[in-house]
Amino acid sequence: MEPFLTTHTGSLPRPSDLEELLYEREDGEEVPGFDRSVLEAVETTVRRQVDAGVDVVNDGEMSKIGYSTYVARRLTGFGPNPSEFRRVHPETADFPDFTPVLGSSSRRFIGLGNACVGEVTLRDPDAVQVDIANLKAAAGPAGARELFMSAASPGVISAFLPNHHYATRQEYLAALVEAMRPEYKAIVDAGLMLQLDCPDLAMMRWAYPSLEDFRREAAENVEALNEAVAGLPPERMRVHLCWGNSESPHTHDVELPDIIDIVLRTVPAGISLEGANPRHAHEWEVFEDVKLPDDRYLVPGVIESVNNFVEHPDLIAQRLGNYAKVVGAERVMGGSDCGFGTFAGVSRVAPSIVWAKMAALAEGARRARARLSPPRSS
Repeated sequence: MEPFLTTHTGSLPRPSDLEELLYEREDGEEVPGFDRSVLEAVETTVRRQVDAGVDVVNDGEMSKIGYSTYVARRLTGFGPNPSEFRRVHPETADFPDFTPVLGSSSRRFIGLGNACVGEVTLRDPDAVQVDIANLKAAAGPAGARELFMSAASPGVISAFLPNHHYATRQEYLAALVEAMRPEYKAIVDAGLMLQLDCPDLAMMRWAYPSLEDFRREAAENVEALNEAVAGLPPERMRVHLCWGNSESPHTHDVELPDIIDIVLRTVPAGISLEGANPRHAHEWEVFEDVKLPDDRYLVPGVIESVNNFVEHPDLIAQRLGNYAKVVGAERVMGGSDCGFGTFAGVSRVAPSIVWAKMAALAEGARRARARLSPPRSS
């Protein structure tokens, strides 16, 4: 791999009119022109990524209401959550005067009120094929260099769409493995890089009685993930883990050293992780003590996804250089901490600033590559 190629986590700002169409479709309404609107949005977002200088681009998740909850439309077995129980984050007690900044939409996090209430099977095998076709149609005219597509992992689906049907969590995971396997395979077979979204491997440690309880479920999720992608080439896949895409204290986050052994059990070659936010930016040091296997590479976030600062290219180059010092520049790809539109209508960063951040990412990578060049002799 070339040193310091650039990419991002997946979701990008959706046009406001497309967001409205996504809401209408989620409400069960007929939405004339939906497919055309999605294709036009994909064409625009691919072109903007290329214009910003991003090397490995995607469709911005334009067709999805949310990076994890979109599967409720593609699979059977999901409906309104019969339980009103909601976990309360301990930050609420720690910082009672803190008000989370969630975005401007009144219909935030649509789909999060759903749960597994029946047998999970694949209902719409064509949906991923439409996404693939849209991305490929947009890539050629834009001059895109390399393409990726994200998909929810079995573990993150089980976290966001809780089980109210299967006798055990393991049975639910097994059903998700079978139902999602065709989507994963379709993406790889189409020649795209598959990104498996796995926030479940780092997020919500606070909801478990102990670290060991959390680690046990994370390990089960990794086993399910590996089973779902069995037979697919590791080099054509990467996983993304994060601690929740929120501008909040994050004082209850699990630390990377406590989970890195479980993360390294995943089959995909690439590991996308947060590396820019103030709570986890220091964790590149983990790889001074933990050897990254020779067939793996890292995609650290070097731009933040929940604030409106535009990172200086020299800071981006510095962050990339820190990882390069411990694993080698040829095994570092610059990315974002998380998505810029994880759920439709939830936007913490102004769209124009998103594209400025992307341009800064590309320039920072260029500067990082320049620093690798030996000085010229006089």
